Amino acid sequence: MDTSNIFHPSLAATIMKLDPEDGEQIMEYLQTQALLTREKALLQASVREQKKLLVENGKLKKDIEQLRVQLQEKQRRRVAKTLFSSAPPTPSQGPAPPTPATPTGASVPSSSSSHEQRARQGRRRRGERKAPATCDALALRVEPRVDVSRLDLRVGRILSARSHPLVESMSIQEVDVGENAPRRVVSKLGEKTQLEELQDGLAVLLCNVKACKLRGVVSQARLLCCSTSDDCIELLAPPTGSVPGDRVTFLNYPGDSDRELQSKQKVWELLQPDLRVDNRGVANYKGCGFEVKGKGLCRAPSLTNCTIK
Repeated sequence: MDTSNIFHPSLAATIMKLDPEDGEQIMEYLQTQALLTREKALLQASVREQKKLLVENGKLKKDIEQLRVQLQEKQRRRVAKTLFSSAPPTPSQGPAPPTPATPTGASVPSSSSSHEQRARQGRRRRGERKAPATCDALALRVEPRVDVSRLDLRVGRILSARSHPLVESMSIQEVDVGENAPRRVVSKLGEKTQLEELQDGLAVLLCNVKACKLRGVVSQARLLCCSTSDDCIELLAPPTGSVPGDRVTFLNYPGDSDRELQSKQKVWELLQPDLRVDNRGVANYKGCGFEVKGKGLCRAPSLTNCTIK
């Protein structure tokens, strides 16, 4: 083996002089180790270059997204500008055109026809003033999404449960949802529900509903239940290992929840028909499971093929 391309000739000669029998094998071993060291250095440099390219790729993606948003905004402005500029001028934008003189021998219109003409012109002017604003509003309006990502669903621990003082079919729960203070929830859980069995149990709560009074008691959240009838009701159960404050999310519906659901938009009413428990007992929205990341799926304790409310 030729070792002169890696080691100095004097080093090879020295090794051969010290150990004539095994000198060649020693040189081969040293050359192999040198080649391995060189390949390792090249590999490490390649990994560093790959990481650098990944970082640069992430920055480019971010820049492209920002440019896309800016382009969409410019297109909206261009559409609005075009709509405004294409609208015919209103009477306030310039003097009225001169009335042409009546040719000799032409008949003079009657007072009734002049009145109808002025009325038509007035209606046309009113339409011209309203048209730009209406078209502009339609061009720039963005419809809000209506999917389950708008719901703020969290795991809560029921600290106490008692009957409502005024309504026999209702109950009041104090629930820890990972905040500084527990939330009070007014629920209708059915006559068969044993309130003492709920204490210290985990449940799933809708936390961004607007607080409201139910028979004199303020309710600050909504307990999610599954039911087949008014008498057969179960609280939705989070996966084992969940703790108060854990978020319930949906893999196919990313996004931030609303700060507070507006009653006028009726988001809950629109989504609730698609919230169901399947034949395996798993809670889902349009086939996508209620998930606590890293811990599992929310389920009904015993019911299947039923609604969530």
